Amino acid sequence: MELTNPLVYGAPCFIIFILLELTYSKNHDELHDLYDWKDLFASGFMGVGSAILAALLKVVSAIVIFTYVFELFNPEVNGKNINILGYESFKYVWYVWLLCQLADDFTYYWFHRANHEIRILWAAHIVHHSSDNFNLGTAVRNGWFTLLYKPLFYMWMPAIGFRPEMVVFCLGIEALWQFQLHTVLLPKLGIFEKFMNTHTMHQVHHAQNVEYLDKNHGGFLNIFDRMFGTWLPLDDSIDVKYGVIHAPSSNNPIVILTHEFKDIWTDMKKSPKLSHKLMYIFGPPGWSHDGSTLTVKQQQRLFKDHERKNPEVAYSRPN
Repeated sequence: MELTNPLVYGAPCFIIFILLELTYSKNHDELHDLYDWKDLFASGFMGVGSAILAALLKVVSAIVIFTYVFELFNPEVNGKNINILGYESFKYVWYVWLLCQLADDFTYYWFHRANHEIRILWAAHIVHHSSDNFNLGTAVRNGWFTLLYKPLFYMWMPAIGFRPEMVVFCLGIEALWQFQLHTVLLPKLGIFEKFMNTHTMHQVHHAQNVEYLDKNHGGFLNIFDRMFGTWLPLDDSIDVKYGVIHAPSSNNPIVILTHEFKDIWTDMKKSPKLSHKLMYIFGPPGWSHDGSTLTVKQQQRLFKDHERKNPEVAYSRPN
């Protein structure tokens, strides 16, 4: 079955919607600061680079990796692909498409969560969070290095019998949904908030407020966040601050793409112990051997303790 990646049609729409949101914001005083020109150009540069690299690397992931895994675990027997567990690999029927999209969403949750909880992956993903603006321009501010390892998280899908082209197609649909989440112009969506990952939930995800850190990793759905304890709705009483705690003080795309890798290298030199060096690479962001910086979970424990003991005093972030 020949399938066209939906991003082929989605990419031009991205540009149109960014221009529409930009124009709308510049004509409404309360939204005048929604876009910063230098920040937008940096995001656009990284988005174009990511699109070019994705076009090249998806050939590898779809044709080589996913196809190899599919054929390895679903060898052809008498003209049919039979999974090594004994059942026929999945066909192009409507319910299989739904299952494939659900499997994609489950995988996206863990891929996205890993990007926040493993520092070497965070070094690649932080690019997407490095802007202190939350708009559709930020949606295309994607790290280039994530493209190298993202397919590895999805290999289990062709292994159990989903056709490689189905997996790639569902990945494209997921990317379209993720793009349009990056806006403050839409309100909460009523009943859809019960099970969908919405725009307000993604605002939480992009916030650097301590209580909001590492929340709402879902793709289409919020059910996996709810199941695994990472879901949090937007609180209208909280003044949201977007971006990351230690953002690069530059709009240079190369600096934005590489600054966290440089920080990892700097931190690794702080201790001669190999175990410490490995933790600086593979441990959670903020981990330190001497307690000089704290992980998100450590910061949130301090925040809750402070809220309980001194609710009337503003919290001072330790990092």
